Amino acid sequence: MASASSMDDDDDAPVDGINITPLVDVLMVVLVMFILTATAQVSGIQVNLPKASSTVSLTQPKTKAISINDVGQIFLDAYPVTLPELEDRLRTEKALSPDFPVIVRGDATVQYQKVVEVLDLMRRLELSQVGLVTGKPN
Repeated sequence: MASASSMDDDDDAPVDGINITPLVDVLMVVLVMFILTATAQVSGIQVNLPKASSTVSLTQPKTKAISINDVGQIFLDAYPVTLPELEDRLRTEKALSPDFPVIVRGDATVQYQKVVEVLDLMRRLELSQVGLVTGKPN
């Protein structure tokens, strides 16, 4: 019985240390989220953007980037696609989230017809959040 009463006394003893395990867990989650959001950029396709006097940022988590390089090849998030493939993939994305933003990055030397074809496709799909990416003037 003496051992049972000594165990009860240990429960009432002051805590000598701080449990930092929950703090480490929270910090690891924050670190992972920071790494994921810091590296979530549209990259892979080198495009010489036309210059404009003012720009607006359209970076959101579900933003789809359509790039058109100087020879007129179309890319969706750095993957080459044809116009019918682009339409299929955008239809699929619209079915998953109807109001996702799309940005179009056209090379400054690309034929204007390619950009018009992509914009016409987005109009047919009734995508309302469409932005044209430009560079800053020198």
